[in-house]
Amino acid sequence: MKVVIMGCGRVGSTLARDLDTAGHEVTIIDERVAAFNRLGEGFNGNMVVGTGIDESVLRRAGIDKADCFASVTNGDNRNIMAAQVAKVVFNVPRVITRIYDPIREQTYREFGMETICSTTIVSSMISTYFTGGANPAHTEPPPIPVAAHR
Repeated sequence: MKVVIMGCGRVGSTLARDLDTAGHEVTIIDERVAAFNRLGEGFNGNMVVGTGIDESVLRRAGIDKADCFASVTNGDNRNIMAAQVAKVVFNVPRVITRIYDPIREQTYREFGMETICSTTIVSSMISTYFTGGANPAHTEPPPIPVAAHR
């Protein structure tokens, strides 16, 4: 699976390392070269410096051959713009974007975008714990499927 990730912060770098370890072909985009230090020495993927809302940067990242695209920067507007470009311009089959604002997330979801809102997810997890459920943060996440070949 060929994956392009925009944003090499905590989420993007973790996602990139996990997918890379599972044998997938990963390219990560960030505006800051120093952000790539989060990936560690064992990262075998590609790193592209630039903004993921720039079509030429996306092309350098291999978006035209990508199976998946995730925009996970700390900016809702930038994430949505990049996700729309990946979906509409480059026809990437699986596109998801992280949104912090739950109201925006619902709006973009109604427009057909695949979104994930960390604000809503964390709030739900805490509420579940408070109302007697187990702390979902202590459960083991499902394994990432291993790539058939790289």
